[in-house]
Parts: sequence; structure tokens; C-alpha cells
Amino acid sequence: MKRLVAVAAAVATLSACADKSDSIAAAYVSPMNYQGMSCPQLAEEAQRVAVRAQQAAQVQDKKASNDAAATAVSLVLFWPAAFMIKGDGQTAAEVSRLKGEMQALEQANIQRKCGITFRRG
Repeated sequence: MKRLVAVAAAVATLSACADKSDSIAAAYVSPMNYQGMSCPQLAEEAQRVAVRAQQAAQVQDKKASNDAAATAVSLVLFWPAAFMIKGDGQTAAEVSRLKGEMQALEQANIQRKCGITFRRG
């Protein structure tokens, strides 16, 4: 019985872990949202979104690290710790949306031939 509980806790723990920000897919955001912006406005918006995306990614990565630590503790020492693992949630959704916004801004930049350089990573 103890073995069954431990296996169930391990499965629940591994499925509940938060993802690292780099493994979260971008949500679709239409480049039409930025159609009325000038090139300088696009550049400012891209900078604002990039800063917010970096902040959200740091929060998400911290959650993923905390979940990984709780997983290790729950699997090795104390299986009830598995219930402390939070998994993905609002922050992951924000990371996904912001990645989508960056892609839409990049597409708007290309369509308007603004020449803004977008750095990856």
C-alpha cells in the first residue's frame, strides 16, 4: 500500500511541475493589433513587452525551480510534500501571451519595414 501511495504521489508530482519559461509556447496574437502604430511606437512597445516578458520568465523559472526542489523532497524524503507543488498557472499564461505579443510585434515590424532588430533569448 505504501508503495502504491508513493507511486501515485510521484506521478502527480511530475505532472504538476511548472515548466521553464523557454519551454512555454507562444500564444497567437494578431499583428493587426499593432497596425496603426508608427515605427517608433512599435519600437517602444517592443521594448515594453520585452521587459515585461523577461520579468514574467524569471518568475516562471523560479516557480519551476521551486517545483523541482519540492519534487525531489517529495520523492526522496516526504511524499506529502508533493501537494506543495503548484505547477503552471497564471504566470505561464502570461509568458505565453507575451511571447505571442513579441511575435506579433516582429511581424508588424516586417510588414511596415521598420528595421527594428529583435534579439532572441
